[in-house]
Amino acid sequence: MAPAKQTAVKSESLYLQLQNSLREAITSRKLSPNDAIPTERELAEEFNVSRITVRKAVDGLVYEGLLTRRQGAGTFVATRVEKSYSKMTSFTEDMQSRGRVPSSKWLSKTAGLVNPEESLSMGLSPGTLVYRFNRMRFADGTSMGLDYATVPGDCLPSLEAVEDSLYEALERFGTRPVRALQRLRAVAFNAEQAKLLDIPTGSPGLLIERRGFLADGRPAEFTQSYYRGDAYDLMSELSHNP
Repeated sequence: MAPAKQTAVKSESLYLQLQNSLREAITSRKLSPNDAIPTERELAEEFNVSRITVRKAVDGLVYEGLLTRRQGAGTFVATRVEKSYSKMTSFTEDMQSRGRVPSSKWLSKTAGLVNPEESLSMGLSPGTLVYRFNRMRFADGTSMGLDYATVPGDCLPSLEAVEDSLYEALERFGTRPVRALQRLRAVAFNAEQAKLLDIPTGSPGLLIERRGFLADGRPAEFTQSYYRGDAYDLMSELSHNP
C-alpha cells in the first residue's frame, strides 16, 4: 500500500507545483491579461507531467478567476474580474488573488445615527450610532465600482480606525464578519454614479447588497456595492446532494 500512497502524494505535489508556477507568472505580470497560456500538451511536455495533472492545475486557476477558457481558442489570462459569490472576501483580497493591483478613493467617511434602511437591514434600534464609508474601487487603475458601507458604532472605535481597508480594520478589532447574506440584482448607473466611474449614464451594472454578522449573531456591516457590468462577473459553485 505504501508505494500507491507515495504515488498519490507525488501526483498531488506536481499538480500544486504547476498551479503555483502558473499563478506566479500571472500575478508577477509575466503573463498579461488576455495572454494565451500554452496548450495542455505543451505544458505537460515542459513540466514533464501528465495532461490530467495539467488539466487539474488549470481547472483550479479557472475556478479562482485567474484563467478563462474560450471554446475553440484555448485558455487565456482573465481580463474581467470574477467574484466568487460563495466566499466572504474583501475587494482588496479579490484583486490581489487575481494578480490585479487594487486601489480605492474615499468619497466620504461620516458618523451619524442609523437611518430607516440601515436600521431595517441590520436590526439596529433607532438612535444607534453608525459609521459610513463610501469609496470608489479600482483595479490596475481602471474604475470597477462604488462601495457604500455602514458599520455599527460598536464595531469600531472611530472613523479614523479605518485607513485603506475596512475589513482590515474590522479584523484588527475582532469585528470582521464571519457570515453574510447577499442579494444580487441588475441595475443601471445613474448620472452621478456614471460620472464618477467615467462611463455613460444608464450603463448596466451589478448591485450586491451584503449584510455581515459576527459569530454571536450581531450585525457587523451593511454594504451596497455597485460594479460595472462590463468589467465584473459573479461566479458560484453549485452541487447536488441527493
